[in-house]
Amino acid sequence: MSIKIGFIGQGWIGKHYADDFEERGYNVVRYALEEPFLGNKDKIKDCDIVFIAVPTPSTPEGFDPSILKKVISLVGEGKIAVIKSTMVPGMTQEIQSEHPDKFVLHSPEFLREASAAHDAANPKRNIVGIPVKDGIYRDKADFVHSVLPKAPYKLTCGSHEAELVKYGGNVHLYIKVVFMNMLHDLATAHDLEWRVIKEAMAADPRIGSSHMDPVHKSGRGAAGHCFIKDFAAFADEYNEHVGDAEGLGVLSALRDKNNKLLIDSKKDLDLLLGVYGEELLQKKQY
Repeated sequence: MSIKIGFIGQGWIGKHYADDFEERGYNVVRYALEEPFLGNKDKIKDCDIVFIAVPTPSTPEGFDPSILKKVISLVGEGKIAVIKSTMVPGMTQEIQSEHPDKFVLHSPEFLREASAAHDAANPKRNIVGIPVKDGIYRDKADFVHSVLPKAPYKLTCGSHEAELVKYGGNVHLYIKVVFMNMLHDLATAHDLEWRVIKEAMAADPRIGSSHMDPVHKSGRGAAGHCFIKDFAAFADEYNEHVGDAEGLGVLSALRDKNNKLLIDSKKDLDLLLGVYGEELLQKKQY
């Protein structure tokens, strides 16, 4: 195909999206800081659409978009940058204002680590957020939609909404994992069969079967490369923009319960400490 698609970042997100575009016949350019992609840096500017999937970590100092802000300059003048990285509400608009010579959009990713290749090729949702709600940006969003694999749900919306959709989904699942661990412990205290409770609840379509296992992979609690950092960023956003004591109390209690589950089972401690700092292990409740 004559359309040239660029990818900045070849971690598990960028790689699987790039693989899918190649399999569908697009001319793909991959750039990352490792070989064999390192030499493609200057080729990104010639790509019509550039998908960016680089780390946007939450740290003890807060949300860090520095890597994203560094690589956005590689996108060519007049070209479209589609940020797949998770971002706090307002970041797409901020980056757009800093780079008026290109079109900056946000399209949240919904890949699961265990099935990323399948999810990239078979999306359930395609969401494209635009920082300016006018005809030009809607046309750019339509262009992006036209190259994505078809999905049963398609939406063009404001970039702020697209950004919060991603956090909303991950925080919802984080809370579900914490609750299922608590429910499991209550069932155990009553000497009940957890499998029966789990299967009966999963049969309710409002609940579903995902994120129901109290023990997953290496331990207990909501972990992985998304849940810990996204919950922390959401809590910071809530504190800054809403800040009611009751809501903050709920978020703090959920954080502390999940952190204890992770620490007690020694699950993803490197990711946990990357978000909250080494001093977390010194707290008395752990």
